[in-house]
Amino acid sequence: MKIHRIIRSGITALAAIVCLHPVCSAFYYAGHLADSYYVRRGEALQVAHCIAEVPESQARPAQLKLFGIFPVKEVAVQPAEEIMLVPCGQPFGVRMLMDGIMVIGFGEVEARSGSCCPAVSAGIREGDMITEVNHEILTSSQDFRTTVAECEGEPLTLTIRRENASLEVTLQPAYSLTAQCWQTGVWVRDSTAGIGTMTYYDPSDGAFGGLGHPICDPDTGEIIPLGSGTADSVIISGAVRGMPGSPGQLQGYFSAESPIGILESNQESGIFGRLEEPVTDFPAIPMAFKQEITLGEAVILTTVQGSEPRPYSAQITAIDYTDQTQNMIIEITDPELLACTGGIVQGMSGSPILQNGKLIGAVTHVFVSEPSMGYAIFAESMYHHSQE
Repeated sequence: MKIHRIIRSGITALAAIVCLHPVCSAFYYAGHLADSYYVRRGEALQVAHCIAEVPESQARPAQLKLFGIFPVKEVAVQPAEEIMLVPCGQPFGVRMLMDGIMVIGFGEVEARSGSCCPAVSAGIREGDMITEVNHEILTSSQDFRTTVAECEGEPLTLTIRRENASLEVTLQPAYSLTAQCWQTGVWVRDSTAGIGTMTYYDPSDGAFGGLGHPICDPDTGEIIPLGSGTADSVIISGAVRGMPGSPGQLQGYFSAESPIGILESNQESGIFGRLEEPVTDFPAIPMAFKQEITLGEAVILTTVQGSEPRPYSAQITAIDYTDQTQNMIIEITDPELLACTGGIVQGMSGSPILQNGKLIGAVTHVFVSEPSMGYAIFAESMYHHSQE
């Protein structure tokens, strides 16, 4: 009898586990899967172990079910055509003029009444974008300096963009006894330049995307509002190998050739623009939707010498469907690339990642403590953010 009771208890416990497992899994996926998806017309939505019936022609909610049986969550599904993009991997130079001038710091003015900082007194903050002075549009830092120098002590009306809001402040310059001129105590920047990697271009209209992350001001950390800019040819001359605690970087220089394209936007998911002509003969391949990406083997295209990219082996070790930009963790496994760079280095941001013949994403950041690993963004995120 005792043995029978043990057997019955075991069967009851096993039945409870069998019943609870789908419920627990459904709760897990509800918190770890995205709320919206694109699917090719005529295809079902399958992500992880979940399936949903999808609309034929227009966006609408769909019920995502574990194994097609247990409800997980309602998601938005958007039917889409196949998107064909050319993966690049070429390095390119970025020259950006800001949309206004950015406040990057402050200094003291030695005035008749003592040390002061007129900009701070006016309520100006680091990261502010000054777009107008006395209702005249600013195009450069030199414009601002000239206006201040010629103000004769009159207060200046500044139009400032701060966190997507526009405001006006009154700035009263102070006469510097040391410099013998009117000053405001504000340090500003109107442009930046750097090197990154191009992820893809669209052969239908020449639009391209690169970096996989925004270009930010090195002093304030703020995303730089793009006024205008160019994409330029770059030659990579070598690389500083990354080490734990010390990220490496690609070394290169701008070539003397004319710009290869123009810049159109700088946003959370990358830098985007339009090419004058194709930068590679590589054929267009399908862009993967996020639910098609799997853990395991992948390939990155990147350039660590000259201007021609090469494929290197890698592994996708984690996928996050809910994050906006840090969608995947990638590990470099190619012995040649590891020997040359230690893995991912600065300048490789934007290197396209391929899996199963599709463009799945781009390298964005290195793990400082482990240079062979880093974050990557979905190609889908870059493409659709650029379209928005």
